[in-house]
Amino acid sequence: MGGQLVAGRGEASIQGGVSTDTRTIAADSLFIALGGENFDAHDFLAKAVEEGAAGLVVSRVPDDFEAGDTPVVLVPDTLIALQRLALWYRGKLDVVVVAITGSNGKTSTKDFAVAVLEQRFQVHATEGNLNNHIGLPLTVLAADNDDDVLILEMGMNHPGEIAPLCLIAKPHVGIITNIGTAHIEFMGSRETIAEEKSALARCLPEVGTLLVTAGCEFAEYFKARTHARTLAVGNGRGLVRAEELHFTNEGSEFTLAVDGTDGASVELSVSGKHMVNNALLAAGAGWALGLTPEELACGLEAAKLTSGRLRCFERDGITIFDDTYNANPDSVRAAIDVVAGQATQNGNTRTVVLGMMGELGRFADKMHHQVGEHAAHQNLRVVSVGAEAAKIAEGAREGGAKTVEHFDDYEEAASWLQATLHAGDVVLFKGSRTAAVEKIMNEVFPEN
Repeated sequence: MGGQLVAGRGEASIQGGVSTDTRTIAADSLFIALGGENFDAHDFLAKAVEEGAAGLVVSRVPDDFEAGDTPVVLVPDTLIALQRLALWYRGKLDVVVVAITGSNGKTSTKDFAVAVLEQRFQVHATEGNLNNHIGLPLTVLAADNDDDVLILEMGMNHPGEIAPLCLIAKPHVGIITNIGTAHIEFMGSRETIAEEKSALARCLPEVGTLLVTAGCEFAEYFKARTHARTLAVGNGRGLVRAEELHFTNEGSEFTLAVDGTDGASVELSVSGKHMVNNALLAAGAGWALGLTPEELACGLEAAKLTSGRLRCFERDGITIFDDTYNANPDSVRAAIDVVAGQATQNGNTRTVVLGMMGELGRFADKMHHQVGEHAAHQNLRVVSVGAEAAKIAEGAREGGAKTVEHFDDYEEAASWLQATLHAGDVVLFKGSRTAAVEKIMNEVFPEN
């Protein structure tokens, strides 16, 4: 890590992994004190020792801190130390690494890939949103020699962030889900986003595999930027594809077709063409690693998606789609299309409850307006919540929606929904993480 031992016992052994958070630290862990805009972990060194840390990595030693026998390693930069430690540890691991990036669908694709590859392998994967310059090194450091496959999400919101993650991960299989408008505030254009994501394609070895969506306009762009073989997957086209696709109230059904095989039937617990595509990308990774179509199908059907990713449930006869984890224009339109595809009868309604979408910069007003128009064209009731989402309602009105409501106040939105939703209706809740649209959903449909 480029550091030196400045206190404590040099022969200490780290058995509990690596931690950057004293709230979740395990005994015998190595605690790396990171600093951020709103916190500095150097203020919690005593707490780390109290919780049983076996060693500390710091960029400074506070005057009032006494380490005792606990070893303290002083480094110029604790974040770089974390990344260097992960790079070293990755070299010790005998694992196949599957790396996933893209504008949308990374976590769902990861969830599908975990379930697929667990049909044959011991798998360790990114948890929660640990997909950035801090989270990915921590995920690598949490793997062990019992693991056969390591699945890593790679997120970014500024140029130059994917390549360092690739350097640490050293992936064998790369998945690029799609190129949309997420983070366009910082990236400027979809072409710039594609170039950033192509860092994953460029880092793959000749014996590796790159998986892309057959319908992605950047598929050939990525293929030209990798030495690995490229496999395309998609709805009705590609080496791995969904045929005879149709949607039910419970999810999606299709035949998983792979060239040169008999294929296998699949019943997914989620709906939407974008979710099917995520499943196909995961299946493609499994195919690249030698799984049979039957194993791929079993894995896809067993997948449990992370909470807030188009989870569908029913309450009092109302069908609810919970897609509250995050939002950008592409994922919102995809979720709207899922609701639009739900059958209703006897005058029942289909409603979308939408919060703001973040990191759109100067494109924000236009893209919120377009999302509202899209919902209107699908003949849905449109509810926008929060001042920053007002353009959604404006777009819906101008798009001809019959019912459009905007609420700055979440409780007012919940009250309106409670008064207007009835058995047989369908409702979607979606917004960026900062919009916290799940608060409305939980108010209208409490868990208990």
